[in-house]
Amino acid sequence: MAVAISSGVRNALASLSTVAHQSQVAQNRLATGKKVNTATDNAVNFFSASALNDRSSQLSALLDGMSNGVQTINAASKGIDSITTLVKSLQSTIKQAQNEAASNRPYTLGTVAIGGGAVGNKTAKDVALDTVLVGTAAAATATTDGVLGLSTNAALSISSNGSTYQVSFATGATVRDLVNEINKSGLATAAIDENGKLSITGNGSNKVYVGVGDGASASAAVTNASSATNKNTLIGLTAAMGDTATPGAGITAASTANSAVRASLISQFNSLTQQIDQVAKDSSFAGTNLLNGDKLSIVFNEKTGTNQSKLDVQQGKVNAANLGILQAANSAGAGQFNIQDDTALNTAADTLTNALSALRSMSSSLGANLAVVQARQDFTKSMVQTLTTGADNLVNADGNEEAATLLSLQTRQQLSQTALSLSNQADQGILRLF
Repeated sequence: MAVAISSGVRNALASLSTVAHQSQVAQNRLATGKKVNTATDNAVNFFSASALNDRSSQLSALLDGMSNGVQTINAASKGIDSITTLVKSLQSTIKQAQNEAASNRPYTLGTVAIGGGAVGNKTAKDVALDTVLVGTAAAATATTDGVLGLSTNAALSISSNGSTYQVSFATGATVRDLVNEINKSGLATAAIDENGKLSITGNGSNKVYVGVGDGASASAAVTNASSATNKNTLIGLTAAMGDTATPGAGITAASTANSAVRASLISQFNSLTQQIDQVAKDSSFAGTNLLNGDKLSIVFNEKTGTNQSKLDVQQGKVNAANLGILQAANSAGAGQFNIQDDTALNTAADTLTNALSALRSMSSSLGANLAVVQARQDFTKSMVQTLTTGADNLVNADGNEEAATLLSLQTRQQLSQTALSLSNQADQGILRLF
């Protein structure tokens, strides 16, 4: 049998039930920190927040790849810096070798004074310089200059390592003009010493062929000077040159031995060259080495296919061979250059300059790629923060508000309990009639 409850008690009980439910909701929000915990709380906010959190998680996962990409590029960049330092050391070695060239440069010195030596107030050097090239051979006197004895026209021909310098002389030209033209050639340097003797030194380590000829015309004189029989024979200057070599053999070095200093630099140069390859091999991170030709792909967004945003970084394989740097040796061979040869040293110096330019270009490219990755990394971090904040705004509860609400509900609960007690007392009043 159902028991009848007065309306006052019933209202008090209903109020207590409502307050209890609301208190439970407030307590749950305070416990979880969220005002929307399930789709039933607020379907729109719940699924919107889930989508934002999903994208935030995907982007957070991509940050690891970006971080590894940054370190991989940094490792390659550090490798380029070290290789650049090594190449600069190679340049210093080549420079040192170039400065030690005197011992293997061709050189010859005359055995007699040109013009006959000092005359009157003129020194032997002045007599030699003032000696006329063309005319009947004669020694200098107190009143006349000496004559070398070339007939009609005179010409000079100098050749070395594939380069040739030729010039004909005007009437009245002197040994001074001859010396000046040799110096202008860029292939050799000539001088008259205080004893009136002529010396010629090659500007490089290759043999230098010097010929002085004469002829019926300027062109014939040039042809005569460059002929095989007159190269290094120096018509009228043979004794003055101290030249007893076979015509066409070229000026030979005072010493045929290799430069000891240059030879000592070979191991130093080759050791530095080998270190370039070692540094390149060691410039890897997490198994990816951009200096070994590896490809690095860094993904920036969570999409796929054509909508995916990524950066591919790939450098050419870096090693001494690809930079054009050869090994040093005392003679040229496969993969080697002759450190004793001035021309080979000049080529090596140019190669190292070009290698530095290539390394700077690689470093610049790596720097640009690093800037892109770091910018996207910062952007992704900001996006993760933005997405997380947006999701939180949709589902997170306001702790202060929920605490105040719970306190208010507890007060209402106490008042409802008091109201229920008063209603029960009113119902008990009928017992006083008995």
